[in-house]
Amino acid sequence: MLLSIALSGTGLLIALIVIIVNICALITVIFLEKRRPTAAFAWCLLIIFIPIVGFIVYIFLGRHFYHKRLFDRKGLADQALNTYVEEELSSAAADKQLWHKGCGGFERCAVALLKTDNALLTINNKVDVYRDGYEKFEALKDAIRSAKHHVHIEYFIIRDDELGREIVSVLAEKAKEGVEVRALFDAGGVPGGYKKLFAPILENGGDVRIFFKSKLPVSPRINFHDHRKILVIDGKLGFIGGFNIGDEYLGKGELGRWRDTHLRIAGGAVSTLQMRFIADWNYTAKDKPIVIKEDDTLYFPDDLLEDYGQSVVQIASSGPDTKNRPIYSGYVDLIGRAQESIYIHTPYFVPDEGMFEALRLAALSGVDVRIVIPCKPDHPFIYWANRSYLGDLMEAGVRGYEYKDGFIHSKASIYDGKVFSVGTANWDIRSFSLNFETQAFVYDAEIGAKAAADYLKELETDCREITLEEYRSRSFRQMVLEGISRLFSPLL
Repeated sequence: MLLSIALSGTGLLIALIVIIVNICALITVIFLEKRRPTAAFAWCLLIIFIPIVGFIVYIFLGRHFYHKRLFDRKGLADQALNTYVEEELSSAAADKQLWHKGCGGFERCAVALLKTDNALLTINNKVDVYRDGYEKFEALKDAIRSAKHHVHIEYFIIRDDELGREIVSVLAEKAKEGVEVRALFDAGGVPGGYKKLFAPILENGGDVRIFFKSKLPVSPRINFHDHRKILVIDGKLGFIGGFNIGDEYLGKGELGRWRDTHLRIAGGAVSTLQMRFIADWNYTAKDKPIVIKEDDTLYFPDDLLEDYGQSVVQIASSGPDTKNRPIYSGYVDLIGRAQESIYIHTPYFVPDEGMFEALRLAALSGVDVRIVIPCKPDHPFIYWANRSYLGDLMEAGVRGYEYKDGFIHSKASIYDGKVFSVGTANWDIRSFSLNFETQAFVYDAEIGAKAAADYLKELETDCREITLEEYRSRSFRQMVLEGISRLFSPLL
């Protein structure tokens, strides 16, 4: 009898502790973190119906309060670094002709990106597009080998495999020559034994830093990743896009052929990629920051003003350190202004209410909206959420496709064949709010028209259309999986 009383007392104590912890978690989610209602509701459901597991998941995946303060400080530091750029932006905004040169009717989007992210509009760029990993990485290695003063590389993932070691070797060679080599990688995207992988760079005088470094062998963070993929050579040449560094991005992984999109840029837009790298580097490498002097021509060469090409480019960045969600705002603005077509590639399609409604209204108004998602799930919950959102949009006239020739990881979209957006941001909540992303917006009718033609050709050769009839006749099991995944999609 006494044992049963003791056990019941222990059980009551544990239950009381669970209740108190859950109440604290709910108060934090609802009142302190000021989340979007859908996200707050999803977290509350998880914490209430799966008390212990839900709380553990929240601890590792959901906490924003401390990180918001942390990244607010990063945002202030970035803003201080961008002071001299703001002067250029102010004078550019005053020049009315600048906003009517080459934006193809999307001038207002350019203005919005300027105001939300200080995204300088540059009008003298040459842009090359890569869709194949072998071509992209050969161009990347050639660019690194051409460096005379510095190499700045910032990537989410680098694998300790053949390609990863090859890129490290090329970087080490330049460091040995006396070139400044700075490499920044995310803690969640590097192997546990990364010191051995990066040893050749460090031994030859280069510097490697880990963004939000963890004391554990494997980073436990699910959010707040540096998801950017940036390379800047001598302040004159830049790369941005979706490819990470590893053999799988050459199609050697379990998912098969890897379809992605990356840009090589020469011209004024490189200065904004450079600013992005320096801001992230200085936040991480506080002991060895890059000090920018007035009229600095080593990191910001004078000849960036020369006529490299005719492409108008803006580089926008977003993350937990930005308040206006610039990339998200740019997407929604482009959707609303498109008159003829919207073509989207994305591996993760989990739009919020605003973006979903913008796409739905565009389709209802007669705009040709097409979206390609993977046919192979690298993340099962996201795969089913993808299909759920896409299925609902198909009811409004959006045409949905699955990429059947491997895995599509491309974060690219085309608007009226005039604006081509390529970068690191997926069409999901994590990319728009929780991770650090960078996206290029290219206003060029020639590049846009070619990208649109390639997109349509690819739909015929490498994709399978999901018909509305097929979607409506899906199995009960699929509907359940979609429903569960969509319910918790604000957490994905």
